[in-house]
Amino acid sequence: MNYKHLHYFFQVARLGGVARASEHLHLSPQTISGQIQALEEALGTPLFTKSGRGLALTEAGRMVLGYAEAIFSIGAELEEAVREHPGRGKLLEFRVGVADAVPKTIACRLIEPATQLPEPVRIVCREWKLDMLLGELALHRLDLVIADAPIPTAVSVRAFNHPLGSCGISFFAAPSLLASSGRRFPACLDGAPMLMPAEESAVGQRLRVWLQARSLRPRVVAECDDSALVKEFGRRGMGVFIGPTVLERDIEKQYGVRALGATPEVVETFFAISVERRITHPCVTAITEAARNELFAPPARRRARRAAA
Repeated sequence: MNYKHLHYFFQVARLGGVARASEHLHLSPQTISGQIQALEEALGTPLFTKSGRGLALTEAGRMVLGYAEAIFSIGAELEEAVREHPGRGKLLEFRVGVADAVPKTIACRLIEPATQLPEPVRIVCREWKLDMLLGELALHRLDLVIADAPIPTAVSVRAFNHPLGSCGISFFAAPSLLASSGRRFPACLDGAPMLMPAEESAVGQRLRVWLQARSLRPRVVAECDDSALVKEFGRRGMGVFIGPTVLERDIEKQYGVRALGATPEVVETFFAISVERRITHPCVTAITEAARNELFAPPARRRARRAAA
């Protein structure tokens, strides 16, 4: 059997179609379809059948998928065993995926404790759509996924949500925009140019509900998936943008903007997603403990920890 063919079949079955597998593997749909056909000819049975505009697994296809999952899981375990073998030295590799909706500043603050362990750590960081990262996690190609939402119900992945914490949001604007508004927060948002998070993001949905409930109609000048791009646009005075309240001072200092106001009613919640029900990986332990006890801890607890230090 050609295991490359089996890998292409596995990706098509996992991602739900040739088009998404083509994008994921950076191959043409024709190439992938040809590889699937070669596998079907080698096994002597069709593995997919047409279902509307998509594909559905045949009974034989479902059986092959079960074996493929086991084969690639064992392969990932082999890679992990080799990485942790004493002969490779004491360097610990930590592979973390960050969902593209997570603000980059939050991601850095969350991952930073993993770099402060007694043993040296090499971090491999990937940014992608959450469902794609969860697929990599299921194959043991990632140790952890950091996301702004729990595992979607539509994603069939055996993994566990570990809540890291939550906070409200603050609204920021460049000095040039502040000078043009004489109204107080939140009235100043009505009619103001705004850089909105993507509509499908969790915080984007909550923000839109919050604005509508207060009859606030900002003028949306851009809608972006990338929070770093939003902050850069905001720094240049293109519009008001949001960020986690726990990082309010950091954002003001880094981007030269000022906070207009904040609301605890629009909550950003962050999760560490792993295949471990009980966390044992030292990097994941460091991340979860620092997030819960420092970054997202109540202000009084943070002040007490600083005083004790």
